Amino acid sequence: MVEISPAARQYLRDLLAKQEEGCGIRMFVAQPGTPNAETCIAYCRPGEQQDDDKPVQYEGFTAWFETRSEPYLVDAMVDFQEDRLGGQLTIKAPNARVPSVDENSPLEDRINYVLYNEINPGLAAHGGQVTLEEVVEDTVAVLQFGGGCQGCAAVDITLKQSVESSLLAQVPELTAVRDVTDHTVTEHAYYR
Repeated sequence: MVEISPAARQYLRDLLAKQEEGCGIRMFVAQPGTPNAETCIAYCRPGEQQDDDKPVQYEGFTAWFETRSEPYLVDAMVDFQEDRLGGQLTIKAPNARVPSVDENSPLEDRINYVLYNEINPGLAAHGGQVTLEEVVEDTVAVLQFGGGCQGCAAVDITLKQSVESSLLAQVPELTAVRDVTDHTVTEHAYYR
């Protein structure tokens, strides 16, 4: 799934040798499939892995990969380049920001796909965007508007006629959407 170069493996072994016995690494993508996606590597001490993480044994350490991140880690590469200051570990994950969703994808990923590929391009014309904050128990998508949408006089129309209707049509498990934006802040609002 993820290629870790020999130089990166050695660098990681050296780092892990300074940690407690059995410490490995955990790799995941935060906010996968969105423009804000960030590929992360962290220490994974014994017992810190998640129940559905998949272990991969490398020479001298175990790497745990978050199951949800797997489609976004396809073709990922971890490398290490030495320089005068010691060196730098780099992660290239070309699919981290590319939406890779289908009907079996997690609910959050399918919501983000609709937001970032269908709704936000239209809102960008007014300098706005909407992001998913969370999905609460009763399958309500909690959204945050920003940019020109925050404090905009037309945000209720945008929420009902564009965002909510698109999300409910394309993500049938959703029961509703809720806006948690503080719309009293109007300095960047498109319509006041």
